[in-house]
Amino acid sequence: MGDVGVLTAMHLARHVDVVGVATTPGLVSGQELGLRLSDPGRWARDYWVDYRRYRRLDEVEIVRGRVTGIDGDTRTATITTDDSGDTTRSWDALVIATGVTNGFWRSPDVVDAAAVADGLRTQHDALRSAGRVAVIGGGAAAVAAAAGIAARLPDARVDLYFPGERPLRDHHPRTQATVQRRLGRLGVALHAGHRARVPAGAERADVGPGVVEWTTGQHGVSADAIVWAIGRATPHTDWLPARVLDEHGFVRVDENLRVSGLPRTFAVGDVAATDPLRGSARNRADRLVAHNVGAELSRRRLRRYRPRATRWGSVLGPQATGLEVFTPTGIGVRIPRPVVDRVLRPWIVDRGIYGGVRPR
Repeated sequence: MGDVGVLTAMHLARHVDVVGVATTPGLVSGQELGLRLSDPGRWARDYWVDYRRYRRLDEVEIVRGRVTGIDGDTRTATITTDDSGDTTRSWDALVIATGVTNGFWRSPDVVDAAAVADGLRTQHDALRSAGRVAVIGGGAAAVAAAAGIAARLPDARVDLYFPGERPLRDHHPRTQATVQRRLGRLGVALHAGHRARVPAGAERADVGPGVVEWTTGQHGVSADAIVWAIGRATPHTDWLPARVLDEHGFVRVDENLRVSGLPRTFAVGDVAATDPLRGSARNRADRLVAHNVGAELSRRRLRRYRPRATRWGSVLGPQATGLEVFTPTGIGVRIPRPVVDRVLRPWIVDRGIYGGVRPR
């Protein structure tokens, strides 16, 4: 019941009974790491939402816990609930949208609201008191973190270290060039050709002081706060049989997002091995997989998922001046802050995409 799971459940709930299994008491989005670190209050307003606030989840039964096993023959799932008990639920169709761990902000642990709030506060406090911040990684999460910290904590020196010639290697060259200029204006120092020697558990480590060593020959770098955003993704699939997983632990799917080897089972989002970019997490595949579940149950024709060759969308996230969204061809479209606050968020996102979100 993360970003993709919530939307999929909403679409399905219009036609079938839905049970959602959630490790948190609400949607704790994996999006906008830069905003989460630099302005947790604003981030929480839009990206940490109690499930009860979503009108389209009113008919969805949400079970707090974690799936620990399934039986494809009997079509049952074992769920370890948040009170340490086990329960078994049956299903006619199963959607796997359990996502991945690729940083401290995405975790498979069952947590309560207090733990979420404590994590937000702890990470932000570590950055707010830092004189020098080192962000490790060249993907969108690392770039957004560096930009957000530099924009909202101007007293800190922010350095971005990445192994390639440019950050955002999976984005269009126009996007790469534009974002690199934005980072320069924010004062972020870019360090190309730096591949970190990653300590065990670093990808889930909290923001804190330390020294980063490099496998590419440079001298080690010390910082008051290190943000590991290296994109090392570990799928949450330890509860699934090995026959449905690829060599990296992601769920094998066909062109319709069906899982081979399990009846009436689909996978969507970062956990699904759709393409090298695992793009079903970002290209509104929630609608497609919900349609295909209904088509499978009623023996209608299924739709095909067509992955994109490059990443697109917002990279730097919400800024003081607004939001910049990049098209698949690398062209940036700037949306002013008043339009974001008064039109985009309340009408297009909350009402249009989510179908209505109740006030806090």
